[in-house]
Amino acid sequence: MNFSNSYASLDEVFYERTRPTSVQDPRLFLWNTSLAEQLLIPNELKHDSAALAHAFSGNAIIPGSEPVATVYAGHQFGSFVPQLGDGRAHLLGEVLDQFGQRRDIQLKGSGRTSFSRGGDGRCALGPAVREFIMSEAMNALGVPTTRCLAVVATGEPVFREKTLPGAVVTRVASSHLRIGTFEFFAARGDHQALKTLCNYTIERHYPELQEKGQMPYVSFINKVIERQIQLVVEWMRVGFIHGVMNTDNTSLCGETIDYGPCAMMGVYDPQTVYSSIDRMGRYAFGNQPDILQWNLARFAECLLPLINADRTKAVDQVGPVIEEFSDRFEKEYMKMMGKKLGLTLIKQEDQKLIVFVLNRLKDRRLDYTITFDLLTKSLRSDAAASQLKNDLGECFDLWQKRLSEQHTVPQKVQELMRQHNPVVIPRNHHVEAVIQACEQTGKATLAEKFLQVLRSPYEELAQTSEYQDPPSDGDENYKTFCGT
Repeated sequence: MNFSNSYASLDEVFYERTRPTSVQDPRLFLWNTSLAEQLLIPNELKHDSAALAHAFSGNAIIPGSEPVATVYAGHQFGSFVPQLGDGRAHLLGEVLDQFGQRRDIQLKGSGRTSFSRGGDGRCALGPAVREFIMSEAMNALGVPTTRCLAVVATGEPVFREKTLPGAVVTRVASSHLRIGTFEFFAARGDHQALKTLCNYTIERHYPELQEKGQMPYVSFINKVIERQIQLVVEWMRVGFIHGVMNTDNTSLCGETIDYGPCAMMGVYDPQTVYSSIDRMGRYAFGNQPDILQWNLARFAECLLPLINADRTKAVDQVGPVIEEFSDRFEKEYMKMMGKKLGLTLIKQEDQKLIVFVLNRLKDRRLDYTITFDLLTKSLRSDAAASQLKNDLGECFDLWQKRLSEQHTVPQKVQELMRQHNPVVIPRNHHVEAVIQACEQTGKATLAEKFLQVLRSPYEELAQTSEYQDPPSDGDENYKTFCGT
């Protein structure tokens, strides 16, 4: 693999050099063939499962890589933790993919580092399989996301509430820079490190902002906000609940990162929470936009000393950018929801229709994905239209009336809706069943079958119907847990 190590070339204040801890009996459990091709993994490596298992468990250091554990801080559930960092992850370096894009390669569950804070540095097989499944599903759904190249079973136990099989997952990302990375140095008043981070991040993700002799910090903040709005609007489109939207899980490149206590919403309710550690509902489905604004305000605070030595003047410059967030998000959200409803051009009065539809879903406890799939099908299916007439009542009539006003060919409307309304999502009960099968059998057969369907979420394959059913209990008692 043709590694470069731009982050490791920065000053060591940003990371520690550390090697993964070897494992007893590495075995390749899941392998992402299409991603391997994108990353230009050499043929001699990608066709040798034993070599892959050793390379992506950390047993063998891949030539050219320089393993480091990055340092960062973070606001976790609103409380600041001044030092977090990669406590069970090793950033190997970066490779250029077939599109010329720089991609981080990181091992997760690869052993202790100085940032482990008493943890064992390991990952259980279940959370590794969850991250692989969820990130592949999100990628296929069109949501910006980190991805997984491999899951390697370690042949060693991991001790949590009970003994579990261990694994190492290989995560691929545009970068692992987080708001928490900036918070670490801002909290220490290390303005030089902040400047270095800004320069590095702008060069890597926002090169259009580079200007000779100056760094456009306010424009940088604005670009990060733009990417994050795009990301969370996409979460809302497919019903994704991150579950742990801490600042250390908010990526500067605008990708979904950390699939710990995440879940998919079934029955529509903005207050839906599945995370066992989110006892106050801070990160509920409908709260995600507000939490994003809060996180971005923390990011802006980090850069105030670079914007102007006078804090008041710096706040005057960046404050309006943060205050504009709500209007900007609402505009993009309504545009997205309009497309889910087949509206080719959003009018001001369409907001009332969108809110009416969502309120009807909530009041009648209707499934988010199933309802929008039926709306899409109802343009050609009398059966789907009849069901929706019963489920939505006058709301359905108003929607049909609005579509008729567009004078748009129904086929074009349906195509627009299908692009934004999946027929299948990684439903929580199916994810759990697959994880349980992987843990109990030690085989990835059901995971591979599930992934085949999830990689075509806008098409109805022969096996799609096996994964479309909502849970019998409506996910009423469903809980997700942090994989640490």
